[in-house]
Amino acid sequence: QVQVVESGGGLVQAGGSLRLSCAASGRTFSTYTMGWFRQAPGKEREFVAAINWSGGTTYYADSVKGRFTISRDNGKNKVYLQMNSLKAVDTAVYYCAADRRPIGTVRTPAEYSYWGQGTQVTVSS
Repeated sequence: QVQVVESGGGLVQAGGSLRLSCAASGRTFSTYTMGWFRQAPGKEREFVAAINWSGGTTYYADSVKGRFTISRDNGKNKVYLQMNSLKAVDTAVYYCAADRRPIGTVRTPAEYSYWGQGTQVTVSS
């Protein structure tokens, strides 16, 4: 089992950058697939990015490809989401999620077992 806590959200102008962090507990963190999701007001939670246990495989939503980068540091039990060239449409609560299954088998929010409380990202235009 793993617990995750997000941090790093805030208010930024369009075109700016933010880096979100996700701190995870547990000695088996390095075996988990980690994902970032987001949920804007009135919308469903949507996939943003995912990274496999080693960091060697990453997936991105088309809407953030080329602007966002997911990475992990297994020595520090952390996952990061570097967000550049932010747009107003990126405004949402961002969630970190974890699951033991391989990255290719967990694609939707329902398939991730462990979730953080979320961190608000607001991009002003």
